[in-house]
Amino acid sequence: MGLANESSLMDFILLGFSDHPRLEAVLFVFVLFFYLLTLVGNFTIIIISYLDPPLHTPMYFFLSNLSLLDICFTTSLAPQTLVNLQRPKKTITYGGCVAQLYISLALGSTECILLAVMALDRYVAVCKPLHYVVIMNPRLCQQLASISWLSGLANSLIHATFTLQLPLCGNHRLDHFICEVPALLKLACVDTTVNELVLFVVSVLFVVIPPALISISYGFITQAVLRIKSVEARHKAFSTCSSHLTVVIIFYGTIIYRYLQPSDSYAQDQGKFISLFYTMVTPTLNPIIYTLRNKDMKEALRKLLSGKL
Repeated sequence: MGLANESSLMDFILLGFSDHPRLEAVLFVFVLFFYLLTLVGNFTIIIISYLDPPLHTPMYFFLSNLSLLDICFTTSLAPQTLVNLQRPKKTITYGGCVAQLYISLALGSTECILLAVMALDRYVAVCKPLHYVVIMNPRLCQQLASISWLSGLANSLIHATFTLQLPLCGNHRLDHFICEVPALLKLACVDTTVNELVLFVVSVLFVVIPPALISISYGFITQAVLRIKSVEARHKAFSTCSSHLTVVIIFYGTIIYRYLQPSDSYAQDQGKFISLFYTMVTPTLNPIIYTLRNKDMKEALRKLLSGKL
C-alpha cells in the first residue's frame, strides 16, 4: 500500500526546530521579517520592470520571472513554518504536505534552470553585443522562460509522485520544518535505493549541469570583457554580470552544501538552518543584490519613489 492510500487522513509531525525551543520565538521573527522583505523586494522589481520602458529588455524580463518565482516559492513554505513556530503541536495535514512538496519542488527546480537561462542572456549580451537584440528576441525569451517553468513542473510531477508512492508503515514524524523528498525517504519502511537513484539523477540534472553551464558561459564572458579596451564599458559589463553571478553562488552554494552533508544527527540539525537560509533568506537577497549593484535599477527605483514612473 502506498503512502497516498495509507496516509490520506494522517497528519505529519514536523519536528523542525523542536530541539531548540528557546530559539523558536527568534526564528518566528526571523522568518516573518525575511518573508515580508521577500514580498516587498520582489514585487518592487516586478513593478519597476513593468513600468519603466528602459527596463523592457531580456535581462529584466528574466529578472521579473525570478522575482515571481521567489515570491511563490517562499509563500509555499513560510506561512506553514510561521504557524508551526507559534504552536506546540507542529503538524501539517497530508494534503498540505503533498501540496507543499509539489509546489516547492517545481519552483526550486525552475529556479535552477532559470538561472542558467539568465547566464545565457548575459553571455549573448557581452560576447555578441551587435547581435543581442536579434538573438534574444521577445519570442525566444518567452520560450526560454516557458522551458524553465515547464521543466520544473515536469520534475516535480515525476519526482514527487514517485516519492509519494512509498509506504510509511505508520511513520509520520518528519525531521524537518518543511516537507521535502530526503526527509520523506527517511520515513519509508521499504528499500529506497531506486528513489535515491532518482534523487541522484535529478540532482545532476538540476544542481550540477546548470552551474557547470553557467561556469562555462562566465569563462567566455570573462575573456570577452578583458578584451574590451574602454575601462567604463568593461566596468559596466562586469557590474551587470556580477549581480547574477552573486545570486548564482549564493543559491547553488547553499543547496550543494546542504545536500552534500553527511547523514549524522549534527549535520541533520545544521542542514535545517541551511535550508532555512536558502528558503527564506536567498529570495530576499536577489532584489537587494540587483538593486544595489545595478545602475538602471537604482535609477528606476528613484523614479518610482519620486512618483515619476
